[in-house]
Amino acid sequence: MLTRFPLKLITLSVSTVLSLSLGCAHAETGTSTNDNPAVKEVPLVTNPHTGEEAEEAPKIDVSTLTIIGYHEITSKEAIIPDYAVTPQRFETHLDWLIKNGYHFISVDQLIKANEGKIKLPAKPVLLTVDDGYQSFYDYAYPILKARKIPVVLAVVGKWLNVKPNQMVQFGDDKLARNKLLTWAEIKEMQDSGIVEIGSHSFDLHHGVMGNPQGNSEPAATTRIYDQKTKTYESDNAYEKRISDDLKKNIETFKANGIRAPRVMVWPYGRYNLETVRIAKKLGMPITITLDDGPDHVTKSLGHLSRILVSKGESTDDLAQDILTRQMNLTDNNRPQKIMHVDLDYIYDPNPEQIERNLGHLLDRIREMGVNTVYLQAFSDPDANGSADMVYFPNRYIPMRADLFNRVAWQIATRTSVNRVYAWMPLMAWELPKSNLASKKLVVTQQPKESDHLNMGYIRLSPYSPEARKVIEGIYTDLAKSSTFDGILFHDDTTLSDYEDASPDALKAYAKAGLPTDLEKIRNDDALLSKWTDFKIKTIDNFAMKLASDVRYYQPYLMTARNLYAQVALSPYAENWYSQSLEQSLKRYDFTAIMAMPYMEQAEDPTKFYQDIVKRVKQYPNGIKKTVFELQATNWRTNQPVPSQELADTIRSLYQQGAMHVGYYPDDPFKDHPDTKTMHDVFVTKPSKLVP
Repeated sequence: MLTRFPLKLITLSVSTVLSLSLGCAHAETGTSTNDNPAVKEVPLVTNPHTGEEAEEAPKIDVSTLTIIGYHEITSKEAIIPDYAVTPQRFETHLDWLIKNGYHFISVDQLIKANEGKIKLPAKPVLLTVDDGYQSFYDYAYPILKARKIPVVLAVVGKWLNVKPNQMVQFGDDKLARNKLLTWAEIKEMQDSGIVEIGSHSFDLHHGVMGNPQGNSEPAATTRIYDQKTKTYESDNAYEKRISDDLKKNIETFKANGIRAPRVMVWPYGRYNLETVRIAKKLGMPITITLDDGPDHVTKSLGHLSRILVSKGESTDDLAQDILTRQMNLTDNNRPQKIMHVDLDYIYDPNPEQIERNLGHLLDRIREMGVNTVYLQAFSDPDANGSADMVYFPNRYIPMRADLFNRVAWQIATRTSVNRVYAWMPLMAWELPKSNLASKKLVVTQQPKESDHLNMGYIRLSPYSPEARKVIEGIYTDLAKSSTFDGILFHDDTTLSDYEDASPDALKAYAKAGLPTDLEKIRNDDALLSKWTDFKIKTIDNFAMKLASDVRYYQPYLMTARNLYAQVALSPYAENWYSQSLEQSLKRYDFTAIMAMPYMEQAEDPTKFYQDIVKRVKQYPNGIKKTVFELQATNWRTNQPVPSQELADTIRSLYQQGAMHVGYYPDDPFKDHPDTKTMHDVFVTKPSKLVP
């Protein structure tokens, strides 16, 4: 079965959460650090039960909508044991919510509130139950009816159309038809006014072939790979398949006396903005996912987040989940332990060797205990610093192998990693000469004899409309063809203080009121500062545009970018690189500082790290938004940095307050760095939420 697990970040003690939910002013937890001076320090109060000082519970926004999702409520053998709760526990959840001031709402109320016609009660809760098991009618419905609690029941039309005494194709398994509701039971519950019947698709609750290697991936978001033609589903074919499926479920509802659904609950929580658009067009303005974060009824109802209840979830656990969302705690609040992986190490002309290499990589990931992977999506076979091939199908640049989606999916489903980032260049693309945009390059005016910073590799100009269009297309094709959680923008997100002198760049400078004589700019501090700011905004705006394009297909996308260490160490270095630590922290979810003393030829590596940490701490949420990316290879000597040295550096960074640490590269051929050594230091930083 395909399952998407929501990010559960639990660290606050149960008593803190209960205090929050009960509106108490006391808790039993100790204090926690917060780098953000904009967030007021949580006051200490005395616990009346223990006499100890504790933090006052944080306040929640009582207007925030909480959506809670269940699968099975049963006292018998469960179909999906990991997501089944007993009727007694279900009742306990409901009673706890009522006791603590939560108010259950209906779909009617939600739509009217979104339209501004009514105001929802404080602490609104929408209940959902997926799949349509018979146990819902036997156990959950009587409980909800007795309490007059509304619920959305999302059903799969194809499963229910199977005749009695036959088997249902249930994902990759078989399920007896009598384990599911009958249409008569569904109509009875709908007519009670308590149960709103939502769509869970007609036939999208299964996997489809997502790549040449045969991965089974969610049908709603995957472009089907045809092994016979060796091609992927086209945009038009994909749109038609999704639209036809949702239409068929509506028709199936109507044929069985059920009102057309107003709610779409995506199978496995997988969706994109194309599927949301199709659902809305077909009369389903509400679609529900498994994303993290709070829901606000004044915004779009197109992709609402939801808490997924699992087996054994107590009221304490539920309170923790609600608090996590109320506080809008994200990946920034959870320590990331990052392995930065070159797909070039995995690639081989022999597909069988690729699979062996991939298996070894997965073993290393599991043994090391990392929770995030930066995964290369491009290739640079000629090692000139620019990407001339990629690992995904696209319209613009040769594909070395259709490998990125395969590896990303295997990492996501076969290891404990919960975030896979696609590592991509922003400008360093070496396009085929037949593409006219290949000539739209960044131009350097630096004298040849100068020993000043020289980037040295081919980059397309961010000021060229033709170049931007091609790069946007490459990113869009990546987003369509693969499943991933973030983008890491490569270290090419930079322009030196001798760049860009291309015709398109000069036009942009003139339009911005800057001279087109770069030497004149460099000789005037005020002009240099203005020019640097303009280039920083150009680069960051372009990165944000690409992220926005990708989010159409990967809506829950996080962003990270590489930043040169000198930018963090010397404010004047902003001019050399057109990078700003302050702006980067504001605009990207994460800034991965290349804290690499051997590359920077630092005289004192210890001071080098300390100075970076000190600088980062000067900014609000600086620590929570900064990745300290270490080098595992000394490229000046081409020798590996000893594993113990890496571990000692990570331990020192943790002691100084660093949250997120990664390293590059991981060398699976040499098994470097050593997995046990790295695991032992990574495990010293709990993978828990930091408020």
